Amino acid sequence: MPRRGFILQTRTHWLLLGLALLCSLVLFLYLLECAPQTDGNASLPGVIGENYGKEYYQALLQEQEEHYQTRATSLKRQIAQLKQELQEMSEKMRSLQERKNVGANSIGYQGHKEQAPSDLLEFLHSQIDKAEVSIGARLPSEYGVIPFESFTLMKVFQLEMGLTRHPEEKPVRKDKRDELVEVIEAGLEVINNPDEDDEQEDEDGPLGEKLMFNENDFIEGYYRTERDKGTQYELFFKKADLMEYRHVTLFRPFGPLMKVKSEMIDITRSIINIIVPLAERTEAFVQFMQNFRDVCIHQDKRIHLTVVYFGKEGLSKVKSILESVTSESNFHNYTLVPLNEEFNRGRGLNVGARAWDKGEVLMFFCDVDIYFSAEFLHSCRLNAEPGSQKGFWLLARFWLWNDLSVSIRFPHHWWI
Repeated sequence: MPRRGFILQTRTHWLLLGLALLCSLVLFLYLLECAPQTDGNASLPGVIGENYGKEYYQALLQEQEEHYQTRATSLKRQIAQLKQELQEMSEKMRSLQERKNVGANSIGYQGHKEQAPSDLLEFLHSQIDKAEVSIGARLPSEYGVIPFESFTLMKVFQLEMGLTRHPEEKPVRKDKRDELVEVIEAGLEVINNPDEDDEQEDEDGPLGEKLMFNENDFIEGYYRTERDKGTQYELFFKKADLMEYRHVTLFRPFGPLMKVKSEMIDITRSIINIIVPLAERTEAFVQFMQNFRDVCIHQDKRIHLTVVYFGKEGLSKVKSILESVTSESNFHNYTLVPLNEEFNRGRGLNVGARAWDKGEVLMFFCDVDIYFSAEFLHSCRLNAEPGSQKGFWLLARFWLWNDLSVSIRFPHHWWI
């Protein structure tokens, strides 16, 4: 029995040894199969432990070459553009120098020609030289083109109306009508009293008299305004019994900026009374008061709130909201005016305005849905004037609670 057990133990030992050798052989063959095959011609010497194929370096070189070519093309384009701008500036400077040497006179179309100061005249001529009426302009896209608007003796056609409204302006505003009448008269002055350098031949009437044009001979005109240079006008005239048209180009250059006034405005003592008419909408009032607390109480601190509440339903909740704000922020500058009536916004604003009896104040008629900022309150103070009745409207932009943007207008002269 001991001999038989020894033989079995020996066989088991050799069997395990054979299995270990077999596993080692299989692992060795697997490593040889999975190892990357190296090529003596496909590696770049000098980098230890890194072997890349030839295609990799070719692609890398091609990518770098394309990058440098693109950069070179961009630089060439910029150089060409700078050369062109330099040439244009040189031509402008040459033109200005010629005008300065000649000492050209400005033309006034009020019945006689007047001499303008040389510095102002040079500036106006420079405005004309910079405008598109004299030279072309390089634009980034078609959206940069300034369109022309057309007009006749009785009508003005505006492109800004788009397709939603009729392009004909009816009635024509007085300032625009006066402007275009002045332009037509200036065009008639140019045609009827031409200068020596005007490219037009003197024509005689049927009886040999000098041919004179009047406003009835005006056919149509076009104009457009470059906001930093001036307004260009293209005018066309024609006699009924002639085939030729007369074309006149005029330009009204904008003059230099001039100081009108400089003053200091003190708004530290200006109080705004925000008047809110309300009925039932207590949830919206909670949101309104949250914004009021953040902006008016914590930041501005020069606000009085007047709430005109219609009806009895929800009145107790509005009172509790105001009392809560009072206890949390120590804010007492508010007035609650209850009215047992149906909601009427105009009535509420009137009652709220009459409820103030503490002297001069700026009144802001507000709705409960409006969200405003401290910057808006500063704009209210800067654009208001006590006792003024100028009647212009200040446009302010607000954001509603549902993130919709709306524009609301209010007269700035609501002072009492």
